[in-house]
Amino acid sequence: MKSGLYILIFTAFLASCKPEVEEPVYGTPYTLVIPQGLPNMAIPANNPMTYEGIALGKRLFYDPILSGDNTQSCASCHLQINGFTDPNQFSTGIDGVQGNRNAMPLINLGWQTKFFWDGGANGLESQVLGPITNPIEMHEDLANAIAELSADSDYPSLFKAAFGSEEITSQSIMRAIAQFERTLISGNSKYDKYIRGEVQLTQQELDGLNLFSDMDKGDCVHCHVMGSTFSDFEFRNTGLDSIYTDAGRYLITLNENDRGKFKTPSLRNIELTAPYMHDGRFQTLLECVQHYNTGFHYSQNLDPNLFFATKGRMTIQEMEAIVAFMKTLTDTEFITNPAFH
Repeated sequence: MKSGLYILIFTAFLASCKPEVEEPVYGTPYTLVIPQGLPNMAIPANNPMTYEGIALGKRLFYDPILSGDNTQSCASCHLQINGFTDPNQFSTGIDGVQGNRNAMPLINLGWQTKFFWDGGANGLESQVLGPITNPIEMHEDLANAIAELSADSDYPSLFKAAFGSEEITSQSIMRAIAQFERTLISGNSKYDKYIRGEVQLTQQELDGLNLFSDMDKGDCVHCHVMGSTFSDFEFRNTGLDSIYTDAGRYLITLNENDRGKFKTPSLRNIELTAPYMHDGRFQTLLECVQHYNTGFHYSQNLDPNLFFATKGRMTIQEMEAIVAFMKTLTDTEFITNPAFH
C-alpha cells in the first residue's frame, strides 16, 4: 500500500512539473480590459479566454445543477451584491450543514495563486471542484454532475462551442468557471478615481489613508499592500485566539510554523463583504481595526508586525478614519455589472 501511495505521489509530482500545453482556441478570443492601476493578468496557456468559455462558465456558476440535489449553485454562497461572498457568518450546504469558515469574496481572483483561507488549491481552475464535491457544501458526485450536464438539452453544444467537443469533462467544467471568475475584476472605486485625479477624498478619508500607511499607527500596508490588489495574498496569524480552534494553513502544509495562519484577503469592496475574518467573527470594520489596535492575542506564530506593534496606539477617531478610507475601496460598478450576473 505504501509503495503504491509513493507512486501516486511521484506521478502527481511529475504531472505538476509539466509545462502548460497551449490549448487550441475554439471560440472567439476574449481580451480582458484591465483597469488602470492594476497589473497585467497572466492567463494560463492551457485555458485561453473566449467569449464562449466565459458565457459557459457564467451559466455553470449560477446553475444549481452542479449540486447534489440541484438546489444550490456557486452563486448561492457568492452573491454579487455582497462582493461575491455570503452575508451569513457561515454558509449552509444542501444537507443543512454549516461550514466553519466564512465564504471568501470572489474579487480579482486572476492575480491570486493560492485559494481558500488555507491555500488548499494552487490555481483558479483547481479550486472550482472543491465546493462542488465537498460533502458539507454542494455535495455532488462529479460523475453524476457530468452525466446531468451531458443529458441537458443545451450544455453539450455550449461545451462544444467553448472547447471543441460535446464531451463534458471535469477539466472543461473547471476551465469554463475559471474563465468567468477571471472576469470578476474590481478597479473603479472612489480610491481608484482619486488616484486617477477624477475625485477628491474627504479630510477623514485622507487621514485614514495616511494612518493606513503609517507604520506606527495602522500599519495595514505590510499585509494589505497599498494600491492594486490591496493584499499580498500571504498567510498570516493575526492573533485572533490564544489557542487555535482552526489550524488554518497547517492543515495543508503540516508545518508547525503555519498553525493559525490564514490568507490575507483583499480589502477591495471590504465594506460589502461582512462578516469579517476566516470565521466571520466581526460584524463591522471598526471591530476589525479595534482587533489590530488592542484585541490581538500574543499567540504562537503571531505575525511579527503585530508582535512588535504597540497596543492602544490609535484613538477611536483614528480608527474611524481608517474605516472611512477602507470604504473608499467600494466599487459600486462591480456589484451592479450585468456581465457578472
